[in-house]
Amino acid sequence: MTLALSKLTWPVRVCLALCLTCGCVLSAQETAKPSIGTITAVGANSITLKTDAGSQLTIVVDANTRVLRIAPGQKDLKSATPIHLQDLQVGDRALVRGTSAGSQITATSVLVMKRTDVAQRQQQELQEWQRHGLGGIVRSVDLAVGTIVVASGMNQTVSVHTSPTTEFLRYAPDSVKFSDAKKGNLNDIRPGDQLRARGARSADGQELTADAVISGSFRNVAGMVTAVDPAQNSVTVMDLASKKPVTVKLAPDSQMRKLPEEMAQRIAMFLRRGQAGAGGGAQVNEAGAPSNSTVGHEAAAGNRRPGGPPDFQQLIRRMPPATISDLQKGEAVMMVTTAGDSGSEPTALTLLSGVEPILTAAPNKTTAANLLSGWSMGGGGEGDASQ
Repeated sequence: MTLALSKLTWPVRVCLALCLTCGCVLSAQETAKPSIGTITAVGANSITLKTDAGSQLTIVVDANTRVLRIAPGQKDLKSATPIHLQDLQVGDRALVRGTSAGSQITATSVLVMKRTDVAQRQQQELQEWQRHGLGGIVRSVDLAVGTIVVASGMNQTVSVHTSPTTEFLRYAPDSVKFSDAKKGNLNDIRPGDQLRARGARSADGQELTADAVISGSFRNVAGMVTAVDPAQNSVTVMDLASKKPVTVKLAPDSQMRKLPEEMAQRIAMFLRRGQAGAGGGAQVNEAGAPSNSTVGHEAAAGNRRPGGPPDFQQLIRRMPPATISDLQKGEAVMMVTTAGDSGSEPTALTLLSGVEPILTAAPNKTTAANLLSGWSMGGGGEGDASQ
């Protein structure tokens, strides 16, 4: 049987590859269920495994334990490499079989995917999403024909066509990690959701035939910073839409960027021109300057499809990272966060500072959110898919 592992989410592919490989080496005497998870500690003759189900196990490794390193996506043991317990590291992925006694397993086999191999494979996949995808806010969903209309930029929409072979993923409501996304379907997607699709785009850029779609219900927050708490790794913003303060947590996976003032001014100029030129206004380049200007040309190179609009997501991704210590009280920010609930604060998926000119120029908060949304959905690249 051949499995199209390349079309599955990373955690699913890891588990499938490990399970398929494990089946080649396990004996009939092993009755314990396989345990799949992430190594959290390595001892002299044992490892600690946090399973994907959330439990913590002590794995005893002795002279009879077979420890093998396999590559991401590997389906058999032909290229597996024997390694030693000392070669294992915190963060490695492992599948363990053996005999169990409570929370302790004496392992007969440990199949390992090194965290560096996993990270490299995930980075390659994220690059595929960036090269062959688009992001934006869902305008409408036609369940009958499988088409999703996405607002992907200023005054631009793209029709995303899905089929029975399209893979649907759904972000977890409490996680900003690409790797925590679960299998979903077209019925999960609602107007207002953020969405990223990967597939073949039409020559004019107005349509995309999707082989994969990932979506989630997230919150857009734009406003002025009223408090920064480095100890709690949180920031409080007076939201311009609700006129209420919102406290947002910053996680290790949160993507933060600060726009240079000159670039923010040029993006703001694009927004103003978009309003004034709704009936055929001046064209602008990716930096927000007139199309016949050389200003910002090098920074914007490669960010526009022929005849298409500026790709602000690509431009923003090239900005250097920022940290919570860079935020100042009174500074304007735009954020995409998890929805949060009455019992927990939302977590920032992305945070962009230095945006006061953009918020001043945007006709409404949705216009500004459209600039940020495509960047936030699986395109950050610095760890939102890392284990």
